[in-house]
Order: sequence, then structure tokens, then C-alpha cells
Amino acid sequence: MTTSSQSKLYSDDVSLVVLLVDINPFFWASSNGGTTLPFSTFLNQVIPFMNSLLLLNQLNHVVLIATGVYSCSYIYDSEEGGGGGHVPAVCSEILGKLEEFVAKDGRLGKGSDRVSPGGGVASLLSGSLSLALCYIQRVFRSGARHPQPRIVCLQGSPDGPEQYVAVMNAIFSAQRSMVPIDSCIVGIQHSAFLQQASYITGGVYLKPQLLDGLFQYLAAVFATDLQSRSFLRLPKPVGVDFRASCFCHKKTIDMGYVCSVCLSIFCKHHKKCSTCGSEYPASDQKQKEA
Repeated sequence: MTTSSQSKLYSDDVSLVVLLVDINPFFWASSNGGTTLPFSTFLNQVIPFMNSLLLLNQLNHVVLIATGVYSCSYIYDSEEGGGGGHVPAVCSEILGKLEEFVAKDGRLGKGSDRVSPGGGVASLLSGSLSLALCYIQRVFRSGARHPQPRIVCLQGSPDGPEQYVAVMNAIFSAQRSMVPIDSCIVGIQHSAFLQQASYITGGVYLKPQLLDGLFQYLAAVFATDLQSRSFLRLPKPVGVDFRASCFCHKKTIDMGYVCSVCLSIFCKHHKKCSTCGSEYPASDQKQKEA
């Protein structure tokens, strides 16, 4: 625990929840996207969850960030919303902003081709995590006492190996700031990135078996404030995938080579590190198998 972490003064039972919602149209439109849950039904369960967070404590603070394929953006902030901060009063505004975001994200992606090794299109998780952490840091600097922050990721798209470094940097930043990252997976496959994020930061990782009851999972598991979690037995992941992505081909690997200078990871031996420029003769053993 760092000195900066020790100096933080939290308000008991008051939460700042930054919700990252996967708005990837490729995932939601795909017939084999791994979910039987239509996007409209998904939103009809997420928005009441946001409202329930505000109803649990009138001082709770909820922020919604949309995660697209090429961009991410703030969609809703309960501190700025109308109707006393309750989501139903501004539901149409949220839906309107989501429509605008999807259209803008689509224009940014014209002419590009981003496909993950699994065949799906990854969302910009690294960007939304960075936006969430920046927002939380602003709250930290706003006063001596503030709500306990946490990030909740609702993710369906596959991991993007090209984002490995950026995602891990965000995870370690969250760990240093003592910000748990909760993960709820609505796709067919687990997320190695979010498994590591929840494990390292002390958050909750869950892949619901019945998506029709998504709101029940969200309300029972992810609505719990950090103060109450010490009294509850929340789900724990059976295993965590700690595999890394190589810096050369952006692929997930089981074994590879690590640069002893900058710790970059490669799937095969290189004479020169492409990250820091260190040169390694063939006989040099400074690059070791990971």
C-alpha cells in the first residue's frame, strides 16, 4: 500500500461505479456472437441496474462509458443527469447518445479491418479502462473525502491481443490506485484480459450461465458496495488465464522470449529488441524463455 493510497478518505457505503458497456455492433449483430440476448434486452437489464445503484444510496455516483470498436466515450453521469439523478428520467437521452456514438464509431472505422485471432472484432477495452481511470483520478482530486470507486466491465467481444500492453498498464494503474475491476462476460468465451484485471485488482469476475436473468446477476453480485463485500461470499473464478500476447505479432502465446532490458515479449528469438533497440547476438542468453 502506497502513501498516496493511505491518504485517501472514503465515505463508507458510498460508491462511485464506472460502468463500461460493450457496444460493439459486430458482436451484437452476429448470429454466432455467442449470446442469445438481443442488444435491446441487454440494455433493458443494464439501465435498471444503474438505477438500482442510485436507489441503494442517494449519494452513490454512476458513470456510463460506451466501448466501441474504434473509440469510446462518456454517455451518462448521474451527477449531471436530470430527474434527481435517476436513470429512467433520462433513459431516452442515454439511448440517443448511444445511437450517436455507434454512428460516430462506425464512421471512424471506414476502410479499416480489425479482426481478432478468434474471428471476431475486438472492442477498444484499453481506451474505456483509461477513460474510467482518468475520471476516477479527477474524483480523487476533487476533495479529501469521496466515494469508493470501482469499475464494472460488461464485455461480450473477444480480447484484442494488440491491446495487451495498454490493457495491462491500465490494470496496474487500477491496482496502484486500489480500484477494483469487476467483470461480467456476456459473450461465449472468457476474457483473459478481464480475468487478470479482476484477479490483480481484487474485483469479481463472472460469466453468467443464464443471460435472461442478467439483471439478477448484476443486482446480486455487482451492486454490492466494497464495504459489504467483506461479509459476503461472492463468486470466485475457477482459473485465471495469465498468458501474454507477443509484441511482434500480437498473438496470445504459451511460451516465448522476454527482453531482459524492457521485458518485451516475443514469440521467437530476435537479434534486436523492436521495443528498446537492445541487440542480442545469437550466443547471448539475455533473452530467456518465458
